[in-house]
Order: sequence, then structure tokens, then C-alpha cells
Amino acid sequence: MEAWERTTWGSAVTGLQSALRTVDVARGAGYSVQQIRDLERAGVLPPAERTASGHRRYTGVHLQAALAYRSFAAGAGPVEAKRLMRAAHRAPTAELLTLLDELHARLHIERRDLGLARQAAAAITAEPVDDPRPSDSLTISELADALGIRPSTLRHWDAEGLVVPPRTSPAARRTYAPSDVRDARIVHQLRRAGYGVGALRQLMPSLRRAGRWEEVGAALAARDVHLTERSRALLRAAAALDALFHVEP
Repeated sequence: MEAWERTTWGSAVTGLQSALRTVDVARGAGYSVQQIRDLERAGVLPPAERTASGHRRYTGVHLQAALAYRSFAAGAGPVEAKRLMRAAHRAPTAELLTLLDELHARLHIERRDLGLARQAAAAITAEPVDDPRPSDSLTISELADALGIRPSTLRHWDAEGLVVPPRTSPAARRTYAPSDVRDARIVHQLRRAGYGVGALRQLMPSLRRAGRWEEVGAALAARDVHLTERSRALLRAAAALDALFHVEP
């Protein structure tokens, strides 16, 4: 937990109803004054009371909501974080908990797929592909069936430069040699693990060069670190959100 999070957590819990200025909430949550106003306008923070002169009167509740949103945004992205915080202020508890469960379920699926990708990549990159026989090659339909995907997906990967089987002409049929099949299997597993086409477009050329297949493991390890950071962010967010339940009706 960041130092500013530890400090504001203590102040928010001990003084949730204390009057705070906009700048106090902004500093405590690590946002600008304008961002706090925008978050209130977006429904992430509950509406603030106004003084006779029109100034906003925030409390520790608003600070705690801002902290919860910040962690949810780190764990699930700003769109999902806003959706969840709006639900926290107005939805029945069962609906809010359903949204929370969905976030954790998605993260669980990503982590499960990452584990499968790491196992598959380790096995796939160890497969020999030297001196392939003609009978080892696959047509686009055969490879699509083997991977459980559509032929159109393989055509898309070809167009993006991810898996490019040699062809004598644009009209010639695609025939995938064992090395192409290995590329396709790795791309398929990395896509399931959450890698975008752009990232794979940069990664695959280096992976095809001799001695660079270890980068598959490095890329998957980096993905694992990212997932862990998101899991910790959701844990912090849930703790901050739970504090709101003890003060909000």
C-alpha cells in the first residue's frame, strides 16, 4: 500500500464525517481538484453538500470513495470502476456484490488462461521442427480445427504478420509447415492470456529467431506480475469500499 494510502486510510476511518475541502480530498486521494469535481459529477463520489457561499463541503466518506475508485481503476480499468462506484452509492448490496464477483471472476479466468499459456508455451517451444516432412504440414482448415478457432482467425493473423505461411502467390492455398503451426499455437495461447495483436506483432519476429524463444516465458512472466498488481488493487479497493458501508445508509 502506498504511503499516501496508509495516511488517508487512517484519517478517513477516524473522521468519516469531518468537513473537508475539495483540495483536502484531492490531496488525500492523489488526484487534482478538477478530477475530484469530475468524479463527483460522474457519480463516483456521492453529491457534496454546499455551504451558503456555494463551496463544496466534502467528508471522509468522499475521500474513502475516491480511494476505492482509484484502486478499482487500477484493478479493472476506469470504466468498470465508475460503474461499480455508482452502484455502491445507489444499488442494493446484492447487485454491488454481483459486480464485485464478476471482476474477480474475470481476473481468475485471465490467471487460469495465463497458467495454461505458460504450460503450453513451454511444451510448444520444445517441439522439434527441423527437417519437416510434407506430411507434417497442415491446411488452414486442418490447423483451425486443431486449435479450435475459425479459419478467418488464421487469415487475420496472416494479415497482421503473426503467422505467415509461405505462398507462391496471393491466390495460392495456405499450407502451414511445422514451424508455422508452432507459431500459430503460441499466438493462440498468448491471445488467450490477454495479449493484443499489436504486442504480438512486435514480439513474434524476435521469437522466430534462433535462441530467442525464451522471450515467450519473459512475456508471460510480465503478464503474471501485471495480474498480481491488479489483484492487489482490487483487494485494496474492497477494503476501502467496505468502510463506506459502515457510514452510508
